[in-house]
Amino acid sequence: MHTLKTAVIGAGAFGRNHLRVLAELAASGHPVKLTAVVDANPATAAAAAEKYAIPAFASVDELLAANLGLHAAAVAVPTIHHAKTAAPLLAAGIDLLIEKPLAASLEEADQILSLAEEHGRIVQPGHLERFNPAVLAARTHLNRPMFFESHRLSIFTPRSLDVDVVLDLMIHDLDIVLSFVPSPVREVRAVGLPVLSRKVDIANVRLEFENGCIANFTASRVSTETVRKLRFFQPRQYLSLDFARRDLLLIDVTAPDLGAPHLASEMWDRSAQVAKGGHPTAGFSLKKLEVEQGEPLRLEIESFLNAVRTRTQPEVTARQGRAALSLALEINEAIAAHAKRAGL
Repeated sequence: MHTLKTAVIGAGAFGRNHLRVLAELAASGHPVKLTAVVDANPATAAAAAEKYAIPAFASVDELLAANLGLHAAAVAVPTIHHAKTAAPLLAAGIDLLIEKPLAASLEEADQILSLAEEHGRIVQPGHLERFNPAVLAARTHLNRPMFFESHRLSIFTPRSLDVDVVLDLMIHDLDIVLSFVPSPVREVRAVGLPVLSRKVDIANVRLEFENGCIANFTASRVSTETVRKLRFFQPRQYLSLDFARRDLLLIDVTAPDLGAPHLASEMWDRSAQVAKGGHPTAGFSLKKLEVEQGEPLRLEIESFLNAVRTRTQPEVTARQGRAALSLALEINEAIAAHAKRAGL
């Protein structure tokens, strides 16, 4: 239970949250110490240094030269810099939590995995939504899910424009569905368009898995509202997950005498009835499942620090991060192919 010395590389939007949570953990008695911050912007670095009373450095090289005895670091720089930032840290024997996506390309992801293996280091990709309490609760109710419907919509901000909406937003849901479905992806169909940036800002994707499961994804960073929901169907059950509210709704179908088309129609009618304040009749059980609340980022960082301390495999592995990246890049290829066919 020795104190883990940690640093945050990149003190922008994501990095500020990592700094905050690490400081809160230390203040609450966790055996962790926020030791340093790195940011190429002098003003950003100085602000973080003053707020948390820690030294600031302009580069990873300067950080390592200070010989602070670091055990772990959070990498929250733009995706295009992940690989070159991670390399010297891993070589120095530092375990890493790397914000999603793991890297900008599969080649760079493989470099990170290879270095982690070579130096015996832990690398956990920052797939934050895996630690959303609603996702953790849903995982205990999985029973061969066969259809997913995902919507992740956000209002436009100039953040993360170094990647497209698939790598920026949709990759959260791709990673979750990949972790829910124990089957390889068989087919990818996708369409997407740039709207306010030079990269794809809105996309719709349909995946078919080898086991017959279908998953539809819609992601947009040019929406007029924020929506983050995942719904999925499995034998005689429908589950609705709201990432923002961190809650989980389950409709259990117990009526054995309804055919599939009637069953789906009946389920829709009953759920609409309940949403309007009514009560479901016999054959349907609708309940809001108990979800143990907590901040996803704090849960993610605590999980990472536990893996570092116990030298065990993290809950989200680097290979899972690579798999999500690989699927996201395949989707981008499908979007490009569709755009070419359509003359867009």
